[in-house]
Amino acid sequence: MRPGAFAPVEPTAPDAQELLLDELADPAYAAAQPTWFDLLSQAALEWFQSLQFAPGEGPPVLALVIGGVLVALAVLVAILVYGLPRRRTRSRAAGELFGESDRRSVKELRRASAAAAARGDWALAIAERFRALARSLDERTLLAVLPGTTAHEAARQAARAFPAEREALDTGADAFDGVRYQGRDGDQAAYEALRMLDERLQQAQPILPSAGAPGSPAGTASSPAPSRAGAPS
Repeated sequence: MRPGAFAPVEPTAPDAQELLLDELADPAYAAAQPTWFDLLSQAALEWFQSLQFAPGEGPPVLALVIGGVLVALAVLVAILVYGLPRRRTRSRAAGELFGESDRRSVKELRRASAAAAARGDWALAIAERFRALARSLDERTLLAVLPGTTAHEAARQAARAFPAEREALDTGADAFDGVRYQGRDGDQAAYEALRMLDERLQQAQPILPSAGAPGSPAGTASSPAPSRAGAPS
């Protein structure tokens, strides 16, 4: 151990408390916690396992019905109080984001983009804003940013849910690739276009796949209603 390089071997009580809080603040601990749905499922399973029956007898039908009703009511109450169980976001860990391991949240990425724009670093501002846009849609399960996913692949996925923004998404992917891989400086106009696109997508209602639509392949968004103004043909 290099002298002065690490914390003391026997930290004081306040130092130890601060180190413990810093460690527990790691998102990995929160991600590992069971959800209310996990706890409720486990409690129901333990209740059924605790039922005792005479040898050769099965559970009475009435007991099963009552148990099922109680579990259903408990699930309903939990949903009303806590909402539906939230899908653990893929980006909570060191998720790869266009070739880089990045733990930052959507808000942090947007703040970094705004800070870069404020000092005139348009290349970084564009790159960070496109990352924020992609991560936001990934957390909404409207696209899947996996290792190896490119900016244009993400744009094509997003365009299935937001067909009216197909051109803007493709332009945003071009801007990202330009500043990220082609050494372009970017400019304020490209940044503002990407920022406004990100803000529009935050408010827009996605077009989700139609499960019952005949001939619609899984994972492909259904077409918008023909009566909608401005809808692509």
